[in-house]
Amino acid sequence: MTNHDFALSRRGFCLCCLGGATFAATGGFLSPKESFAAAKNLVDQIREAAAGAEISTSKLRGGVSALSGSGGNIAVLAGNDGKLLIDAGITATRPRIEKALADLGPQPITHLVNTHWHFDHTDGNEWLNSDGAAILAHANTLKHLSTATRVEDWNFDFPAWPKSALPTQVMKRDKETLKLNGETISLKYYGPAHTDGDISVFFHEANVLHTGDTFWNGVYPFVDYSTGGSIDGQIKAAEANVKMADAKTIVVPGHGEIGNRKDLVAWHEMLVGVRDKVAKLKKDGRSVDDTVAAKPTGKWDTVFGKWVISPDFFTRIVYEGV
Repeated sequence: MTNHDFALSRRGFCLCCLGGATFAATGGFLSPKESFAAAKNLVDQIREAAAGAEISTSKLRGGVSALSGSGGNIAVLAGNDGKLLIDAGITATRPRIEKALADLGPQPITHLVNTHWHFDHTDGNEWLNSDGAAILAHANTLKHLSTATRVEDWNFDFPAWPKSALPTQVMKRDKETLKLNGETISLKYYGPAHTDGDISVFFHEANVLHTGDTFWNGVYPFVDYSTGGSIDGQIKAAEANVKMADAKTIVVPGHGEIGNRKDLVAWHEMLVGVRDKVAKLKKDGRSVDDTVAAKPTGKWDTVFGKWVISPDFFTRIVYEGV
């Protein structure tokens, strides 16, 4: 197995994977749009690659488990009230997700929460809804799934999702609470962050936090400016995550290994540090290429710069948003 394959299998698929492969193949940096455009029909390629992905299950605490290997990390709460899923993965992995869910118990799937609209977190909406899951999300997630949506940096136009794949309920307030399987489950809207529809899910009794893509453990993130994302909002979301967690909290990131509060703190410090360095260089009149050449991410590259979002790519993302 190659190092690249290992990274994919350990961290699951995301919409950036083939962009990272293109970067490696060309031996140099392409702009975000050029990088994604270089891989024809990127989304379909990732969906096809997901067809062979293995699903791994981590039992966390208090009936909460995590499934990784299909798009973003999926959290599952199983109990007498049925199964609640946080994020839906990629449809091509459905047989292996179904097996992993069956291994957690015979309960039916009754609820699904979408942490945001990106396809690697919502692709499975349709089949999960057909299996009986009510789908809850932020109103902005419903908006992007309901209409044709372009992500400029991916050079990709998503058609509207079919009605059967759309959230069936939207949050009426920025904070909402569910009671299922003996758990108090808090949903919190971050405001613009990775997208404009990101929410966190906190299981109080189990002390498990699912952050969606407001936290990628040990890797640089992507910020989707085309659908309302914000680097400053990503930092605010990171602050919120740190405040929600204590020393015993288990943290399920959107991508990356299961983490803890120390990982959230390190992530927040990296975001603030890179943002401040890039903002100063831009204010001083540096072009984006000059800013990339100045290596503002250098302090953090050994930890965060070894996956599909390269240090140069992340620098350009931050530069665009400051």
